[in-house]
Amino acid sequence: MMTLLPWPEAGLVCLSVLCAGILRGITGFGFALAAVPAMSLFLPPAQAVTLAVLIQSLAGLKDSVTLRGTWDSAILKRLIAGAVVGTPFGVALLLWLDPTVTRIAIAVLILAGLLMLKLNPGGGPRPPSMRAAVVAGAVAGLFGGFAAMPGPPAVAYFLTTDVPAKRTRASLIIFFFATSLLAMPGLIWGGLVTAQSVAMAVLALPLMLTGTWLGGRVFARTNEAGFRRLAMLVLLATALASGARGMAAIAG
Repeated sequence: MMTLLPWPEAGLVCLSVLCAGILRGITGFGFALAAVPAMSLFLPPAQAVTLAVLIQSLAGLKDSVTLRGTWDSAILKRLIAGAVVGTPFGVALLLWLDPTVTRIAIAVLILAGLLMLKLNPGGGPRPPSMRAAVVAGAVAGLFGGFAAMPGPPAVAYFLTTDVPAKRTRASLIIFFFATSLLAMPGLIWGGLVTAQSVAMAVLALPLMLTGTWLGGRVFARTNEAGFRRLAMLVLLATALASGARGMAAIAG
């Protein structure tokens, strides 16, 4: 059952959804990376993950229409194929792990994505590898089912390619819509999707869409290099915040 929050905490959850929506609008992947750690300050991690998945699923219905023709279909097909394999294992981990372990694992997995990017042997953007897209999709599916955060491996994959920022952003948004849908059956089976959680997601959706629109205006003024730098900074900041929360829980 979804935890009931006092109004001040509920307001902060809504603010986190808005801010995470702005990041999503700028980069195409900022929503769950920012929203899950922020909402986990007030909700159990599994509930925060469920809420993020529901919101992204609802928003994706709109995105699949408004972004049609702007994403990279060849890469998306392979990312999604890999995610189909990885997602069930991620959901199993979500239902099994302790919340404190979940927070720390989120940080470790994000840092792993950053490490993958920094160790890029090509030394810079290169033509996309379709085989690597399948692998990235599988790891992203694991992240998505486990923490509603499939971003790190998928973002690391795109940032090592020469795919333009506009096409990368659209592809990431649609890919995360697909991974949210893939995570849904496991969350329903685990009893995490309830009438209350769906209602909360519907109420939060306008905030997420508003944030995405605001972020999109910022993205329109961002060049390729700026997009890549911001993407890496978002990954790093989210990892540090999530890891600090987990370590604080252990220390307390």
